[in-house]
Amino acid sequence: MARVGIAVSGGPRPAEIVNLLKLAEGLGYESGWVAEGHGGDQFAVLSAVAAGTSTLKLGTAISSVYVRTPPTIAMAAATLDDISGGRFILGLGSSHKVQVEPEHGVQYGKPITRTRETVAFIRQLLDEGVAKIDGDTIRIENFDLWFERSGRHMPIYLAGLFPKMVEATGEIADGIILTRSTLKTAASARESLRVGAERAGRDPSKIAVTSLMPLAVSDDRAEAFDRMRPGLAFYVGFFPRYNRLIAEHGFPHEVARIREAWQRGDQREAIGMVTDAMIDATGIAGTPGECKEKIQAYRESGIDLPILSPFARGPAANATFEFAIRACAPD
Repeated sequence: MARVGIAVSGGPRPAEIVNLLKLAEGLGYESGWVAEGHGGDQFAVLSAVAAGTSTLKLGTAISSVYVRTPPTIAMAAATLDDISGGRFILGLGSSHKVQVEPEHGVQYGKPITRTRETVAFIRQLLDEGVAKIDGDTIRIENFDLWFERSGRHMPIYLAGLFPKMVEATGEIADGIILTRSTLKTAASARESLRVGAERAGRDPSKIAVTSLMPLAVSDDRAEAFDRMRPGLAFYVGFFPRYNRLIAEHGFPHEVARIREAWQRGDQREAIGMVTDAMIDATGIAGTPGECKEKIQAYRESGIDLPILSPFARGPAANATFEFAIRACAPD
């Protein structure tokens, strides 16, 4: 059966997410991933999923290294690893300054260093039961875990978009979580992973390459593309890092215009500026058959695990996710 994951990044209620991921397991999906943002506590949701499933791998995509302390992340991860019987993957990322500071009141700085230090602390705590760190961004005198872990290795994946973070992933992590990838992304990511892995004396072939793939599936191709425009406009207009990413994918003029419209408060115009070419290059949209063909194309491009990420908000969000999960279920 072809490998595919499903991610939920808000829209359905927490209890609905649990049922959606139970459905995904029954349909043969390899893994279920939960974002956080404003959508509810990801570790709580995944704990409920763990209790209601038996084979589905479970991951955070992603958990920010800024909005929880390293001991809090480590305890949550160890808890989920235990409850799920070793099915948990801790997906970490630096998130974005435009979210972390105004939404959480936490100072944002040195994201790669912060990520490295968080991973080092978590690994030490999970492996040894006690940890401390005196780093550039994290200083913890001592923390001990009050239950004994199974001793199995818990995978840590890192979110990365650009070479420096991807190289760091090659040095310290078990997998990379890309996002809004094109069919060329995997090749360049693998090269950066190789550089980092070889620097640390690691085997780059052991590092999983995954990507969150924005998805809209409909019996009407045009409707599917229209459903993708708001999410892409938001990412390009609001997040400087994603603006740069999509520009580097070959759309510098389009993203400049979208960002300008977004910043002056004209979201409707920004959404209307998102072209079909931008959508087609950085996500999966179309009829069920077209979407399955694109998923396979991403696999063939070098993505080990495509993680489908439907976008839906409002009362119909749960139904939209369920339709997408059923339509794109692995063969």
